[in-house]
Amino acid sequence: MIDAVTKAVQDLQDATDVLDERAARRLAINRTDLRCLSRLSTHGPLTASELATAAGLTGGAMTTVIDRLERAGLAERRRDAADRRRVLVRLTERAERMSAEIWGPVLADAQVELGRFSLAELAVIERFLSLALKNQQEHAERLRGAVPGAG
Repeated sequence: MIDAVTKAVQDLQDATDVLDERAARRLAINRTDLRCLSRLSTHGPLTASELATAAGLTGGAMTTVIDRLERAGLAERRRDAADRRRVLVRLTERAERMSAEIWGPVLADAQVELGRFSLAELAVIERFLSLALKNQQEHAERLRGAVPGAG
């Protein structure tokens, strides 16, 4: 059963990769930019530094990403109303509209499928996904400075 679950997770990751690639093409952006849009969609407005951390990018790379997203009309920099010294990056209405068009049906279908599970089953699914996320994050960090071909 562990092998079946492992294969199912890999299949899901591959299908997600295809969906993300097609979404990025639809938005006319690259995958890194898409990851940043996802973080803004999930977390709401963030500073450039917070967004860089959430997306696993350096500060310099983040500036380039935000510039591209602004040119594409998908994100904007705005002063924080609560602290005028802070600048927040937020999704534009266009980005929110396009995200709803792309991922709204995915989310709706997922909610229907999840509605078929009991609360106890959902708790197990959530626990597994939390552990799988932690595993992925730890291994992404492990590979952060890895040099290709190095022993």
